Amino acid sequence: MATMKLMEVLLLTSSISIASAKHIMIPSTSFNSQSDFDTDWNYLYPWGSDHNGAARMRESQVSLSDGVLTLRATRVDGEAPAHHGGKEIAIRYLSGAVHAKERFNVVAGGGYDFAGEFRAPVARGTWPAFWLTGVDSWPPEIDMAEWKGSGKISFNTFNTSSEVRALDVDYPNPDAFHKILCEVRDMNGQDVSVRFSMDGQVVATQYGRGFVGKPLYL
Repeated sequence: MATMKLMEVLLLTSSISIASAKHIMIPSTSFNSQSDFDTDWNYLYPWGSDHNGAARMRESQVSLSDGVLTLRATRVDGEAPAHHGGKEIAIRYLSGAVHAKERFNVVAGGGYDFAGEFRAPVARGTWPAFWLTGVDSWPPEIDMAEWKGSGKISFNTFNTSSEVRALDVDYPNPDAFHKILCEVRDMNGQDVSVRFSMDGQVVATQYGRGFVGKPLYL
């Protein structure tokens, strides 16, 4: 089970004058009620219920309560297999995913802050993720936080399938909420810098080649 609260996305129309150019795209109140959720979010992945893992997404596996979004996985048998990258993938779980209705496009001179508080399992077999991926092509992809069942948290940026900057760090106290912040900024009109922070501490800075002007799903 993964839970999330206080999600917020800021659009920075100028990376030089941030203080005077903030625009909240998704407010921290978006999980306060079903109507607030429905304003900013949809269920499942943007492309449907299946991706590249052994879990199939279902709206019934997502719940809201007291400002917290919960995604729950349940063991299941008898589901039809998924298909991804020319491979057949057996479905062993039903789980939950949500994606923002808004799409995010870093423009020259601009950027975004993506922030949220997460409580995520790191046990073997689990795979929660907080990520951005290309609308029209892949890559780009930015894994703002990924918990791949290794006991660690990962921060990754994909430029190609083989050109990947990836960092795994220890994930303290998985039973507690941890704040994740990902600051994505235009560098030169073409490329972006990606700065990852956890609990107020900068963990890594990576770079995305050619990410400017490419819309992203959250």
